[in-house]
Amino acid sequence: MERYLQPTDFFDFEHPEVQAWMESRLEGVSEDPVEQIKALYLAVRDGISYNPYVFQTDAHTFSASYALKSGETYCIPKAVLLGAAARSLGIPSRLGLADVRNHLSSPKLIEWLRSDIFRMHGYIELFLNGQWVKATPAFNRQLCELMKVEPLEFDGVHDSMFQEYTEEGQAHMEYVNDHGLFDDVPHDFIVSGVRAAYGHLFNDQEVRNSGHRTLEQEIPGS
Repeated sequence: MERYLQPTDFFDFEHPEVQAWMESRLEGVSEDPVEQIKALYLAVRDGISYNPYVFQTDAHTFSASYALKSGETYCIPKAVLLGAAARSLGIPSRLGLADVRNHLSSPKLIEWLRSDIFRMHGYIELFLNGQWVKATPAFNRQLCELMKVEPLEFDGVHDSMFQEYTEEGQAHMEYVNDHGLFDDVPHDFIVSGVRAAYGHLFNDQEVRNSGHRTLEQEIPGS
């Protein structure tokens, strides 16, 4: 269990900005670890916008401190930020990776990826009250409202995973492949998996910096 509590280059909870962010977000929150991690979950979910177009291969962009500095990122760094914060509180955390099919993907995103499969979706598992529970702070509230999907809540007891259906009963998210759980970010494994799935992005060098677009801009009515 000790390895799930250690600071790393990715789970860099000792970074001054991460510590300052945690202190500000936990001001006035109960000292109960579950209440603290619930508050931090919301801070990560809604305080950092989800944007898949900002994916880069540089290792430092996968770290908790980089996610915090950037203010917008995708699922893996957001999960790592929550996991790093948990470790700082003495809560073991580990990164989960899976492939998911998004039935509500925007046409532009599917065109960009040439697929409706999102390779290497990241979530975090937290050890609370003697059990591992999953948390997925990827989609911020504003994005969920635009997609007409309820934002994912996290109560510290039950798994919080992407919904299978929208509020209107449309198919939403489908987990299609599980890559396992990791005590640190398997950077090379992630990059090789993304490269294998979306090689055209690397050939076009689009994946290095595509952050001028946001998912919100592609959703009708947004």
